[in-house]
Amino acid sequence: MPLKNRLFWIAAIIAIILDQLTKYWVVQTLSLGETQALIPGILHFTYTQNKGAAWSFLSNSAFAYWLRWLSLAASLVLMAWASFGSKLNHWEQIGWGLILGGAIGNGIDRFRLGKVVDFIYFILINFPIFNLADVFINIGIACLLLATFQKTPASHEEGRRKTHK
Repeated sequence: MPLKNRLFWIAAIIAIILDQLTKYWVVQTLSLGETQALIPGILHFTYTQNKGAAWSFLSNSAFAYWLRWLSLAASLVLMAWASFGSKLNHWEQIGWGLILGGAIGNGIDRFRLGKVVDFIYFILINFPIFNLADVFINIGIACLLLATFQKTPASHEEGRRKTHK
């Protein structure tokens, strides 16, 4: 039996591996709080840890504990949907796969460390420090938006006719 939504699984696995490898490198190379300039004044690697959601939102609350379980539940739902749901188009597969990979990458940190390793810092605009899992989630969202815009009204109408038969 061929694997359904193959690009979904490939995107997720690649995202998890790249996320975890970069975080491992940061933890082994930098001390907590240490900064290493890639492009001085623009892009730095700065090792931080985040107990909360995006940009440390709710990091000092009980929500931080439940965030790991929410991440796990969302990941399991996405995996079940990709396995048992309908065949997704290419952009949907890549988008949902990257979102899953990012969720699992940060979820691994939450279960293993109780917090997420962040290190990418756009110092030029003082953007909150993030990691590759966050990047993959955002690229995944962009892929889903692209998939939505590529669907024509005719394809939506065709899908509706098939479901009403």
